[in-house]
Amino acid sequence: MLYCDCCPKIKISKQTKTENASPFGAFSVCELISINLRAKRADGVFKINIIFNNQSIPMQLDFQDYQNETYSFWVKNVQPGLYFYYFEIFIGNSVFYTSSINNYDFELIHNPSSVKPFELVLYSDDFKTPKTFYGKTMYHIFVDRFYKSSKPVPLRDDAILINDFENGIPEFASQKGGEVKNNTFFGGTLYGICEKLDYLCELGVDIIYLSPIFKAFSNHKYDTGDYLTIDEMFGGKQALEQLLEQARQRNIMVVFDGVFNHTGDDSVYFNKYGKYQSLGAYQSKESPYYKWYTFNNFPNDYECWWGIDILPRLNLENTETADFFTGKDGVLQKYIKMGFSGVRLDVADELCDSFLEKLRKAVKEANPESIIIGEVWEYASNKVAYGKLRKYFQGRQLDSVMNYPLKDAIIDYVKSGNCDIIYNCVTRLYYSYPTMVSNCLMNILGTHDTIRILCALSDQNTDMPPTQASVFRVSDAQLQLAKKRLKCGAVLQFTLPGIPCIYYGDEIGMQGLFDPFCRLPFKWHDIDNELLSFYKTLGRIRKENSAFKDSPIKILKHKNGIFAFTRGNITVVVNMSQSRYTLNNGKKNQNLFTGKTEAISVASQEAAIYKCGI
Repeated sequence: MLYCDCCPKIKISKQTKTENASPFGAFSVCELISINLRAKRADGVFKINIIFNNQSIPMQLDFQDYQNETYSFWVKNVQPGLYFYYFEIFIGNSVFYTSSINNYDFELIHNPSSVKPFELVLYSDDFKTPKTFYGKTMYHIFVDRFYKSSKPVPLRDDAILINDFENGIPEFASQKGGEVKNNTFFGGTLYGICEKLDYLCELGVDIIYLSPIFKAFSNHKYDTGDYLTIDEMFGGKQALEQLLEQARQRNIMVVFDGVFNHTGDDSVYFNKYGKYQSLGAYQSKESPYYKWYTFNNFPNDYECWWGIDILPRLNLENTETADFFTGKDGVLQKYIKMGFSGVRLDVADELCDSFLEKLRKAVKEANPESIIIGEVWEYASNKVAYGKLRKYFQGRQLDSVMNYPLKDAIIDYVKSGNCDIIYNCVTRLYYSYPTMVSNCLMNILGTHDTIRILCALSDQNTDMPPTQASVFRVSDAQLQLAKKRLKCGAVLQFTLPGIPCIYYGDEIGMQGLFDPFCRLPFKWHDIDNELLSFYKTLGRIRKENSAFKDSPIKILKHKNGIFAFTRGNITVVVNMSQSRYTLNNGKKNQNLFTGKTEAISVASQEAAIYKCGI
């Protein structure tokens, strides 16, 4: 129930029986949804209108007693989509408007032009997300930088190999944004990942998310050269098949990175440099791939990703281009049938609706339990990209997204102690997204596109030129502070609804600023065992407690630096204040970190997880 702390006293609720509905923000179109508003009779409310998608509709007085009056509005005959609404409340000679704070809490204001409406996501009645992913833990691997196997792989003639795997520094530009060839490699392979699967099992990992593995010029592989070939320097098809089989034997699922918005200019499809046998789009208008791209003035003026000419953009509205990826036995079905359990979509905002809908159909036909995760940096329920409202959670496109808003909120909260930041983010997320989406959100604290989490959680300046950044390390005093904050942040990452995703090396205390320094090789001989042990404990807790699969969240407290919530029989308390705090609920609880039964008490700037009912 929504509640406004200012006068007059207004409460708002919704009613539905949908299993996968969020409490307030997302419902199936097959449900009858009642939006209810309750007001105290003593306040003199005599009329309420709901402004639903800009249409003013009088609400019906359904019930009244000696204290309260309840008004209702039924949402009927609607299609999947995102709807906006707010309330116009008449009291005496005054008119108030509800203005949403986080799609749950609200304030009453007098100026309708300042209103922030509530959001309502309505999704198709057959929308499902794969339950096999609920409650799992993910690990993000940048293949070239994880582990160098002794098993030999071919070295490309134009590639530069850095032999010092753990201490070498990757090539970088002298200025931020400067041009870099990205053809320096450290030698990590898919074989190397195979050799470290037992390490991942000890960490509690159930899902591996691989950076791109298709043949490409660069070390990062976001400039695809051939979607049908696994890069030979990563071990090729043989290494991939071995990884998928050995992961399957350990009940680990593998998700691949799908870069479908653009290719490299050095690719079988564009072939700007004539390295491939094919007739590329750049070479001739007669190329079978010519219509895969958009040329403004052939051949040198073409659409590319963010103006970067080595990444020509694919025209996915062209049927032949889309079918290559989404057709029967196309790229997506090929790799799902090979054994992948899903795909993460690079720059999902730039993939058109028609392509995303075809993509979902192709993936789910190959394996209904495969997951589709979009790279979206903002709140995804109301995301506008290129002037168009996106339809990610309406049942025909994505299952999940990378949870960047939560990452930012966790970092801001554990650094500032301002629990309103984490409360408003968590409330907005889980009261706006379909519950089935929330259960498989990719909860991150760092990625290959962000500075390492330990660096982000220090109070040191991280804005510096690349030469200085290449050797930057957090001071000893700041490192201890950052580790303390990281433990609190990781508890939230692992216990809030969704799938925690560890960026390789964060669990051992790796450091690094912006790209490419956030992509340094894994330091197997410089492990922070205290942090690693902590992450292993979090992984164990998730595996042992079913509440983290799909139990709803109930926020208990968000005040004075304290953020506390329950999920099923689990209570989580994070205390970023300067004082010790005891949660007084009259019950005894078992501390999952120590196994000791005690009251819910958390020291200053610490976090704890408790299991109730022991």
